[in-house]
Amino acid sequence: MISDNIDKAVEILNNNDLVAIPTETVYGLAGNIYCEEAVSKIFEIKNRPFFNPLIVHIHSIKQLDELTNYIPPKAQLLADAFWPGALTLVLKKNSKVPNIITAGKDTVAIRMPNHPTTLALLEQLNFPLAAPSANPFGCISPTKAIHVEEYFGNSLQMVLEGGDCKNGIESTIIGFESDMPVLYRLGAISIEDIEKAIGTVKIINTRENIAPDAPGMLEKHYAPLTSTYLESDIEAAIKSFSNKKIGLLLLSKKINNPQIVHQEILTEHGDLQEAATNLYAALHVLDKLNLDVIIAERLPDIGLGKSINDRLERATKK
Repeated sequence: MISDNIDKAVEILNNNDLVAIPTETVYGLAGNIYCEEAVSKIFEIKNRPFFNPLIVHIHSIKQLDELTNYIPPKAQLLADAFWPGALTLVLKKNSKVPNIITAGKDTVAIRMPNHPTTLALLEQLNFPLAAPSANPFGCISPTKAIHVEEYFGNSLQMVLEGGDCKNGIESTIIGFESDMPVLYRLGAISIEDIEKAIGTVKIINTRENIAPDAPGMLEKHYAPLTSTYLESDIEAAIKSFSNKKIGLLLLSKKINNPQIVHQEILTEHGDLQEAATNLYAALHVLDKLNLDVIIAERLPDIGLGKSINDRLERATKK
């Protein structure tokens, strides 16, 4: 199922079936946005609710004309600054964009991924691709081809091999209200970097349980099957789980305690970009160890630390 054959991926997608594709953020489950059969299959295989919109993937800024009739000036600035890259723009859709893609909303989420394999694939297609993360709904996102294969097995024809995802968490999502930028989801581009490019961004309540304004806004998401807790005081948290098999997800320093079965370190150097890259892969490792609990360390709330904390908050028990 895992293959680097782009021509085969093109054939499958042209036949209105699905291919898992690599991006710089996570692997996506991709299908033709104009084929209702393919898009419905994305929702069905993922068990994703139809009220949760999808992100459309393009290979050229020129393709925006196919999807929207209006680009706010600051949206154009962001596209020029960060595309191809881990930025999704939510723009007013035109009549060509099917409602199943947008969950019936009048906006569509669009990005240009920064991955040579997927850009090459997109250039060979006559249609953009809808591609949410290639995992069952709510589960840990996949950053390796093998993660996708383990999730879906033979129910998916092909995973297009593209190596490990270099950014490791999903795209930052920016929408617009009266041309003013609004943050819908923290992601692989820090809010600080976004604001350097366009000035102040309005940050809204980015946790919803139904009918979100953009992908990735649901309250519970990105979650291991193992009960997971996000804590600032790891030692105190360990004490609260006496006689439990504990796994730790830590920023940079291991902890010496006999209760700990396994520890995953995100970065030995305190590098938040490296921590983001390693986040989901580390959670996949911990989730396979038959632990009673995973305790994750809350990271510094700056830069990509905010984005990582956001993912961990959605993945953990309150």
